[in-house]
Amino acid sequence: MKQGLSLRVSQHLALTPQLQQSIRLLQLSTLELSQEVEQMLDENPFLERTAEEAAREEFGLDAIDTPVPRDDSGEAGESDFASAPTSSTATTSSETTVAAETDVPAADATEREPDWEGDGTVDMAPDDSEWGSDAPARQNNLGDDERADATELARSQESLQSFLHRQALSLRLNENDCAALRFLIESLNDDGYLEDSLPALASGLAGDDNDQFDELVHHFQVALGLLQSLEPAGVGARDLGECLGIQLRALASENETEEHALVRKTAIAICKQPMELLARRDFKRLATLTRTNEELVRSALQIISRLEPKPGRRFVDVERNIVVPDVIVTKIGRGTNVKFRVMLNPEVMPRLRVHDIYAGALKSHKGEGSQALSQRLQEARWFIKNIQQRFDTILRVSNAIVERQKSYFVHGELAMRPLVLREIADELGLHESTISRVTTAKYMATPFGTVELKYFFGSALGTETGGNASSTAVRALIKQFVSSESIKKPLSDSQISEMLKEQGIECARRTVAKYREALRIAPANLRKAL
Repeated sequence: MKQGLSLRVSQHLALTPQLQQSIRLLQLSTLELSQEVEQMLDENPFLERTAEEAAREEFGLDAIDTPVPRDDSGEAGESDFASAPTSSTATTSSETTVAAETDVPAADATEREPDWEGDGTVDMAPDDSEWGSDAPARQNNLGDDERADATELARSQESLQSFLHRQALSLRLNENDCAALRFLIESLNDDGYLEDSLPALASGLAGDDNDQFDELVHHFQVALGLLQSLEPAGVGARDLGECLGIQLRALASENETEEHALVRKTAIAICKQPMELLARRDFKRLATLTRTNEELVRSALQIISRLEPKPGRRFVDVERNIVVPDVIVTKIGRGTNVKFRVMLNPEVMPRLRVHDIYAGALKSHKGEGSQALSQRLQEARWFIKNIQQRFDTILRVSNAIVERQKSYFVHGELAMRPLVLREIADELGLHESTISRVTTAKYMATPFGTVELKYFFGSALGTETGGNASSTAVRALIKQFVSSESIKKPLSDSQISEMLKEQGIECARRTVAKYREALRIAPANLRKAL
């Protein structure tokens, strides 16, 4: 093969580390950004948190209209992040700065240091032994990491296993039955069901010993009966049918009428049948299997619908994820003069600055290792600027969204207009991928609740007048139709499609079914009243 030289000219996008960090910070959610800030504070000694608003060159928002200095990252092709915001954005951001400054004294008031005496001892609280306690009052001198969190204390509650163990203390059992009951209680899942069979549990303990296996199965059977007699009713069941049957038996009372007893017995018989028939509400098939009539089956299903399919639900400690909005929209004025003010949430903006002492010491000392420290100082400055750029871009995009969706902020989701990412990108001079990063996992507090920025974007459906209707508005209209329908004759997807056509919106039956499933609305046959 003959060797040769050739010259080829090509263009490619070079992402500098600073630009990569800017893109990564832009797509992070509020929680992820907080974690990123904490990690950077631990790794970089030149970065520190401040309780006061920092200047623009460090972080602040008081001079947001000042253009961000460009360097080699601005030549990389992603100039979106360095675009100067509009004047309306600058005004809104300055209002955010004022709001953030007013929050500082409240935070300082709750973090006062304890009063120390001259001898270096902490002032003790009065002894409460006069109330019958021999122990002195506890000193509130715990560190920040050891202080009890009020949120954790409020969320702490008794578990299902603890609740059952406390009831089991009142039962008079021998040692073996008591151990078997405790073992079954600890084998329950979060819903209160016993997932493993009794022989499977016994074989795991007995191994190859058949005599011990039979003895364990016997004790487990006795313990299972005791477990299913405890509160909440239905706990210890192996499947849904058994769980509902236990609850139905617990409804029996001495003053029960014959009619109610008959309905309850029919409900118990229905629970022994395949659950698919109950889910489909196949009245004829259930009436045949239980040897009753359809009217009695309907009455029995009414009782079943009021039962709890997951007895351990109220004991599950579910951590509620509170959505913290990144942007707050408030209404100003009334009537035709109504306006909306868009501002960043000061609670989600980290207040960071470069450590003055360390930065000054580095300037005065140019010895060995100063190059590495200078690089860390530059990283701290870039991190602060990229965070500032992140909030600038979020605010600009939010202003553009509010300007285009004013009808939503006045009339609600029924007035939502079609909007795509390209419209906002063209208006702000950004790329669609930038708008997608900004609107992902970012939330806005509106007069109608807190919603994700993605919520304001929706496809368009044609209308008879030649205009377009937002898919979000169509889903809201479908929800409104279903909420006002007759429970005895619910609307089918075809009927909803015809009703939308009467409103001038062309929406096929399949599209209605897709929107209905997205709204988690059951089909017409399952919405029908018993």
